[in-house]
Amino acid sequence: MPAAPERVSVEFEGESGGEGPLSWGQLENWSAIVKQGTWLPLGGVKPLPPGTTIDEVKGELRYLMSRYEPMRTLITHEGDAPVQVVHRSGAIDLEVVDAGEHDPAHVAEDLCEAWRAKMLDFTTEWPLKMAVVTHHGELTHMAVLISHLVTDAAGAMTMLREVAARTGTPVDGLQPLAQAHWQASPAGQRHNAAAQRYWQNILDTVPRERFPKPATTTKPRYWHGEFTSPTLGLAARHWAASTGLDSSTVLLAAFAGALHRVFGADPVLIRPMVSNRFRPGLANVVCTLAQAGLLSLPADSADFAELLGRARRVTTAAYKYAYFHHTGVQRIIDAHDVEIGCYFNDRRGPSRDEPIEPGESAFRWVTAQDAPTFEPLFVHVDDVPGTLRLSLYLDADHVAPDDAERIMREMEHLAKA
Repeated sequence: MPAAPERVSVEFEGESGGEGPLSWGQLENWSAIVKQGTWLPLGGVKPLPPGTTIDEVKGELRYLMSRYEPMRTLITHEGDAPVQVVHRSGAIDLEVVDAGEHDPAHVAEDLCEAWRAKMLDFTTEWPLKMAVVTHHGELTHMAVLISHLVTDAAGAMTMLREVAARTGTPVDGLQPLAQAHWQASPAGQRHNAAAQRYWQNILDTVPRERFPKPATTTKPRYWHGEFTSPTLGLAARHWAASTGLDSSTVLLAAFAGALHRVFGADPVLIRPMVSNRFRPGLANVVCTLAQAGLLSLPADSADFAELLGRARRVTTAAYKYAYFHHTGVQRIIDAHDVEIGCYFNDRRGPSRDEPIEPGESAFRWVTAQDAPTFEPLFVHVDDVPGTLRLSLYLDADHVAPDDAERIMREMEHLAKA
């Protein structure tokens, strides 16, 4: 085993601090952290250019902590309500690990796995962990994990650009404390009330049972699979070009149609992940803004063009009202005693526009586990150059693995028909 890490303290100082309630985006992620028992770490390992110095890495860590409020945020509670405490200054440890005779890339991966396996204490630990691995005196790899409570994918893209350029201009957009202030204002409360009415109206009109109980018990309970389909990717582009819809909406409609074919539910309820970056002052802010909305889509038509038309009509309202106070909406869900844990998240970046080469479709199971937990069904559209890949996560107490694979293949069949 490598030697125990050396800890190098890195001091930082930002331009602002304070405390207040969580923003709506933070609260959504906090509820998932509490429910799933994980700190929702994002990131991994990257090789370092030859000649990288400790001072350069310390500078990057200091930049991150100083520039972005969510990096230097701890969580406390007032009664049952979580409170964000943004520290203006402080210090964070950079771990330095000598790989010795071990493979430094494997050592860095092992560090990340150890961090992922241990819950973070948000009251005392910064939501960022960083380490460098050395081999024969040279820095070779960096390991970095950041909690999803800090940022979503869109915010991470901004952060990576700014870190690379060492942007020194003031941060863009409303920070989480400022967001929470607006959300508590009369305008914010009016929007939240309208969102809750939207959710109430949908849940008043749908049957309670969304997933038929699987015929057999499957162990382990939580499964992760991948479906790679150039055919679905090309079909989504074809429909997007011919209808003027975004390819995300095309894939969402295919998901809805496949759910109807496999489970028979109608209308289909889906919780699309919505970036909320189209809202004023939020386009480039580094924080977590994405929330899972709700849409109800009648999917009983075998005509995919008609299904796309229906998707066009319902997605605008779903996106508008995917900005809400999580606790209030959760009370509405609980009062209806309905399982709506069916999520769709298009997390593609620039590669969504790269050429796709025709090829064979392939499905594989990646992992099966008893912890941590997953939602009943969560489908991500992944950023994979040259093809289309769907990653699915399921709770086998709600969705049988065989049925989940059928959903993936029905999406392809519907879109290419």
